Amino acid sequence: MRRKKILAGFLLLMVSTLVLGNLYVDAAKSENRHKNPITIYLAGDSTVSDYDGKAAPRAGWGQVLGGFFDDKVVVENEASSGRSSKSFIDEGRLDAILKQIEKGDYLFIQFGHNDQKIEDPSRYTEPYTTYKSHLKQYIDGARAKKAVPVLITPVERRRFMAEGIARDSHGEYPKAMMELAEEENVPLINLTAKSKALFQELGPEGTKDVFLWLEEGEHVNYPQGVEDNTHFQEEGARRIAALVIEEMKELNLAPLKTRILK
Repeated sequence: MRRKKILAGFLLLMVSTLVLGNLYVDAAKSENRHKNPITIYLAGDSTVSDYDGKAAPRAGWGQVLGGFFDDKVVVENEASSGRSSKSFIDEGRLDAILKQIEKGDYLFIQFGHNDQKIEDPSRYTEPYTTYKSHLKQYIDGARAKKAVPVLITPVERRRFMAEGIARDSHGEYPKAMMELAEEENVPLINLTAKSKALFQELGPEGTKDVFLWLEEGEHVNYPQGVEDNTHFQEEGARRIAALVIEEMKELNLAPLKTRILK
């Protein structure tokens, strides 16, 4: 009887060891899949930021960016509606990112829409002076943490001339950002030019499917309809995010480029 108990105990120990061993292997595999992920932090305005279901189908391009990468990339979207390069810093939002960002991570920076608001001193920046000096704080902060800053010129608004020609809507801000990128040797995604070319291709009517244009009664969240020439519908946000991905490939941002889904 005693021998049977010893044998049963031995078998139970063997089974337990095998089960726990398999669990450990599975846990290790899972950990390795997510070990040392690259994190992309997004600093920007309402064209980049996340929106909840109450605002659907409105979406920022940062909200959908993560879907273009494998599970080794994490997107932390810290963009917030109404912010400029100045107010984002003044509210402590850049500091919050810099407390988390680590070596090898990326900081994507898109501002310009609200920097133009000359009537609001809490947000306004002048393109070639205060706009550049504020953007440099993002660059310096990322580099101090051994992260990679990437400047992104502001995505265009939906504006057309009578002849159907897409118009510029950001004045000197994109040029000022490009100038800073050259001075500081920072990778730059020219989303202004990319988005303008896309909008020109789609034309005044086609761009309504990119931007938040809805007929009365078309969506429960916008019962009166909406004609928004700044913010995107979900599919439009994906198209803008795809432009960002295209530019990333051209910049050859390694190792981030290798994590883009085919």
